[in-house]
Amino acid sequence: MTKTRTALVTGSTSGIGLGMARALAASGFDVMLNGFGESGAIASLVRDIAAGSGTRIEHHPADMSDPAQVRALVRDTRTRFAGLDVLVNNAGIQHVAPLETFPDEVWQRIIAINLSAAFYASAEALPGMRERGWGRIINTSSVHGLVASVHKAAYVSAKHGIIGLTRVTALESAGSGITCNAICPGFVRTPLADAQIAARAAADGSDLASAASAVLGEKQPSGEFVTVEQIGALLCFLCSPAADQITGAALPIDGGWTAQ
Repeated sequence: MTKTRTALVTGSTSGIGLGMARALAASGFDVMLNGFGESGAIASLVRDIAAGSGTRIEHHPADMSDPAQVRALVRDTRTRFAGLDVLVNNAGIQHVAPLETFPDEVWQRIIAINLSAAFYASAEALPGMRERGWGRIINTSSVHGLVASVHKAAYVSAKHGIIGLTRVTALESAGSGITCNAICPGFVRTPLADAQIAARAAADGSDLASAASAVLGEKQPSGEFVTVEQIGALLCFLCSPAADQITGAALPIDGGWTAQ
């Protein structure tokens, strides 16, 4: 009997990561979730995904700012599931401030979680993937891995760095059955986007719908949000045989943002 493949998705108790985890589970993967949250809510989430997919779902609370915990997360996943086939480096945080007033400690934390954690997790996962002769590493970058916006120095730097890490990983694993790609979403309707829209509404004295339209209109030509389900579908495609020769790519899913 063929063993069910296992995926680890960091930062997957909400937002894009949760959508990715749900998509992988629906495609038949056992999934290790990771992220913060109230224990009861996380337990309910695990049960919900498992019931809907019929696959095995677990949760690990590793702090992605701590290299030792990141590496332990990968090792523990491999031990609990007897292997790790797909690593999705998704954990991320954001802070907005002008460069000259950007707090040092916030810069360091964003780089640690958004960039360094992907390095530590990938380095820990690659040997096992090489032994098995197959693996997928998918990094969540952003349109901000391809272009910049003001007041997002740490986030833009980290997301550009993720694309560089993706390309190096792809080159070092070429021909091994392992691929590494980056997904680069534009505006996605998540709690993070909702906070930005609320701030825009407060600043403009407008309602949320008008603020959402204004935010999209400045950057995303389609005028529509990317959905977590669309990102999940792209992720699952990258894990399929059809994507065996796609590696080292930075794939925008951004309603035309980076086409401008």
